[in-house]
Amino acid sequence: MSKKTYLAVDLGASSGRVLGGRFDGSKLQLEEVHRFDNGPIALAGHLHWDLLQLWQNIKDGLSASGTKFGSEISSVGVDTWGVDYALLGRNDELLGNPYHYRDPRTSGMFERAFAKVSREEIFAETGLQFMEINTLYQLLAMKEANSSVLEAAEHFLMMPDLFHWLLTGEKGNELTNATTTQLFNPVTKSWSKKLIDGLGLPEKIFGEIVDPGTVVGPLRDTVLEQIGLNGTKVVRPGTHDTASAVVAVPAESSPGQMPDWCYISSGTWSLMGVETPHPIINEQCAEFNYTNEGGVYGTTRLLKNIAGLWLVQECRRIWKQRGHEYGYSDLVRMSQEATPLASFVNPDHADFVAPQDMPAEIRDFCERTGQIVPQNDGAVIRCVLESLAMRYRVVHRKLQDLTGTKINTIHIVGGGTQNQLLCQMAADACNCQVVAGPVEATAIGNLMLQAVAAGDIDSLAEGREVIRNSFPVVTYTPKTPTMWDDAFPRFEKVTQVD
Repeated sequence: MSKKTYLAVDLGASSGRVLGGRFDGSKLQLEEVHRFDNGPIALAGHLHWDLLQLWQNIKDGLSASGTKFGSEISSVGVDTWGVDYALLGRNDELLGNPYHYRDPRTSGMFERAFAKVSREEIFAETGLQFMEINTLYQLLAMKEANSSVLEAAEHFLMMPDLFHWLLTGEKGNELTNATTTQLFNPVTKSWSKKLIDGLGLPEKIFGEIVDPGTVVGPLRDTVLEQIGLNGTKVVRPGTHDTASAVVAVPAESSPGQMPDWCYISSGTWSLMGVETPHPIINEQCAEFNYTNEGGVYGTTRLLKNIAGLWLVQECRRIWKQRGHEYGYSDLVRMSQEATPLASFVNPDHADFVAPQDMPAEIRDFCERTGQIVPQNDGAVIRCVLESLAMRYRVVHRKLQDLTGTKINTIHIVGGGTQNQLLCQMAADACNCQVVAGPVEATAIGNLMLQAVAAGDIDSLAEGREVIRNSFPVVTYTPKTPTMWDDAFPRFEKVTQVD
């Protein structure tokens, strides 16, 4: 086939980028065109996303892509994080700037929700992990505050749906991101009328559920005037970034099989799970507080949300404010010099959600749980990385319990694959093989689904074969598993994680 280029707009919680994927029929080559910062903006006591700046950066990236790749460009698709959304009013008017999931307005919403619909009923309807950042509690917070914005809303769009609408003028709720709301029933594959009615949310705002891999449409005329790209289609990938990252796992299995591998999409969050052929919604899953999110081609992502490298990023930010600007390689080197397995934290503890001073919170946690308090920056980072590896151990075991399948390999994809120390810690803590790569998994998965939609790749299995042929991986085997076995009871005692 002649060379084609697909464009991935990949928005993460701390940065965004526009990448081109050049496909020659057998291999995919990535080229980053534009990268930009992302993060919360404090405004009048709340946290928001800077939507206008994000949109401008997307247009800048697409315009630069047109200059770089020209007529090779076939399509573009957008993926983002989950749970956050925008509301449109009459005449498709955007109502306000989207809230950031770390905004404190959802504090206490569990109790408000469970007073209307029981926790058991919510889980039975959605099979989703309980987190106060979930869209359900964000919308309930608006309802409880008598929000005039919610009253005026006509349409509900998750963040990638919003950008696809801005690009094309077409509205729709793509499945993989809709499943992160805790308002979606993964069995019926539709919005949960029971929860929407039970919580008093306006049913009219929830639109058609659309499968990943579908064509949204051509670019709006007004967008074409600004960035060019005439003839380029917009295609929905797995718009939740983890769904796209799982597409890029270089494993040899097809959808519909229960695999002998699990994945960790490693970045600000660590999303660890199994690609199952169907949802697993039972008492054990509810007890473990695991989640059933939508995957591509009818699969389910049975997974656990773990705080991930957020703790490292926040430590780095605080130290930079104090005049110590560490690169990530510096942090790894410093942590390697610290005493191993000295102390642990629960990365998912409420103290670490949005602290003013992350290093101080980590030390405070260690002190009040009777552990050795990290005395320097390297020891703080080692504590975080080893705690993450221990969390992986817990989740690895429980995924095997839930699926009844032995998991022999952990595929780590995403930016966290570049942290070789954490990858080796994961192999040791879980006592199994770890395969790390590709780094740009989310963008690659986004591009792969566009290629399938274009008919240039026949299936997900074929797409994963292309990925194996296109991008290197690194394999880690356990080196010191006994040390981690010995330390694990202490981790469980001081962290009490689910």
